[in-house]
Amino acid sequence: MEKSKITTVLFDFDGTLIDTNEVIIQSFQYTFMQVLGKEMPVEEIIKTFGEPLALTMSKMLDIPPEQAMEIYRSYHYKKFDELIRIFPGMLELVIELKQRGYKLAIVTSRLRNTTIQGLKKYNLESYFDYIVTADDTDKHKPDPAPIHIALEKLHAKPEEALMIGDSMFDILCAHNAGVKSVLVGWAIAVTEEDKTGPSRPTYIVEQADEILSLLG
Repeated sequence: MEKSKITTVLFDFDGTLIDTNEVIIQSFQYTFMQVLGKEMPVEEIIKTFGEPLALTMSKMLDIPPEQAMEIYRSYHYKKFDELIRIFPGMLELVIELKQRGYKLAIVTSRLRNTTIQGLKKYNLESYFDYIVTADDTDKHKPDPAPIHIALEKLHAKPEEALMIGDSMFDILCAHNAGVKSVLVGWAIAVTEEDKTGPSRPTYIVEQADEILSLLG
């Protein structure tokens, strides 16, 4: 059987397209200082990358997650534009994919306001045909719902899509949705076991332009 041609490329936002690592870590540390009076090991914060903020706060702090998120977001919004960067080659990749006629979407667990803010900083918003954020569903990665929403809006089939991400939440979401997955080489929240284990990504790339060669 001939394999389906990829027509649709889905991008995670944090840690994949946009380097938000520093603003996320600083926002967590600010929250911990306000609530606990001390910072937490950075490696413990990194382990939570990719999961919804409410879940992380409920696991890491004894105060109501809504209260912790309010502290986190007050700092995060203030520092967001200053601390984010686009990963090397990703701007060029998005532009090239759009020029080649691929359907493009963002599938993220981030809220819509800062997702749009980050895209606008690099004039990327117009390149994406649809944007799925935490505001659009109560089910989050690794549940397949966010990808299902994107595919439905783009009139695309799972076998025609590729999900690019930096965490196992992205990879498992893709697996659960029947979509091929790409793990980016600049991911900081995955282990060697993740890369080679039973839930491993379909592909791993070290540079953004390698994604073009996967598409044929």
